[in-house]
Amino acid sequence: MDPIIIEGTPKTPTVNFDATTGKIEIKGRSIPENSIEFYKPLVDWLETYGGAPLANTVVNIQLEYFNTSSSKCILDIFKKLENISKAGSAVIINWYYEEDDEDMLEAGEDYQSIIKVPFKMIEIEE
Repeated sequence: MDPIIIEGTPKTPTVNFDATTGKIEIKGRSIPENSIEFYKPLVDWLETYGGAPLANTVVNIQLEYFNTSSSKCILDIFKKLENISKAGSAVIINWYYEEDDEDMLEAGEDYQSIIKVPFKMIEIEE
């Protein structure tokens, strides 16, 4: 299964999905012109990965900012991860937020309350 590697831009996050390591990363800003178009390949990749996931999948989310339409797409990603977890593979989501960024902490907590996958809130220095 080919990895997905996307370089970040001022409007789209850096993405690195690697099935050989079980490591999934989304980092940066997410305000794409068309969020559904940007995130669809990622959701599709997770659907395929979910067919034969590794025993352990680690997800690192480190976003500075995301818009409302990205928020829905990120939830779609988390739902795919929840399905992988329900099927018996270990999935952990590391949600990184800057120490003074209450909004990003709350966003992570909101996802944590919706998705039945272990979340780890990780504060980072600015």
